[in-house]
Amino acid sequence: MNLEFLTVSLLVVASPGTGAAVTIATGLSRGARMAIIAAFGCTLGVVPHMLAAITGLAALLHASSLAFEAVKFAGVAYLLYIAWMTWREQGVLKVEADGTTRSDGEVIRHAVLVNLLNPKLSMFFLAFLPQFIAKDEAAPTLAMLQLSALFMAMTFGVFALYGAFAACMREHVLGSEAAMAWLRRSFAATFVALGAKLALTQR
Repeated sequence: MNLEFLTVSLLVVASPGTGAAVTIATGLSRGARMAIIAAFGCTLGVVPHMLAAITGLAALLHASSLAFEAVKFAGVAYLLYIAWMTWREQGVLKVEADGTTRSDGEVIRHAVLVNLLNPKLSMFFLAFLPQFIAKDEAAPTLAMLQLSALFMAMTFGVFALYGAFAACMREHVLGSEAAMAWLRRSFAATFVALGAKLALTQR
């Protein structure tokens, strides 16, 4: 396996982004189990980008300014929605008394949307992965699937670690209303910043 691919993929996965923020927030507010479920949802959100790259849809997204802008601003709108709900204590940092109010499916759907509405993932699969497919590769589609599976495994592993660490800190902050208020505002600001960063992203 190409060491350069592993290194760059790890940097891409581990760098702060919407998926990591959602997983950390879920760990803080709902514990390790739900954080792992959120990490799984974020990983599932990679699948459509992978399929788009394999089928050529990502190339269309890259070529069409209108398509790229539509996906981009849908993502911006969703991030701003998350920020607003977090600020109002009804988003990712809303703590439920019994920890079971929000279903596994809801957490997964939310996490999938976070990564689904990120056009830069499609750009990653379109521009980065093909560089590691040999020109004389007998089965290029299979090779891309293998690299994509590795990228997804790294995504799940890193996000699960983020979420587990956040869950370990859970007991230290849940007892303090001031700490929870600070966290809600910090995460709301983080989602706004990520939305602004996405809005300024160019193809």
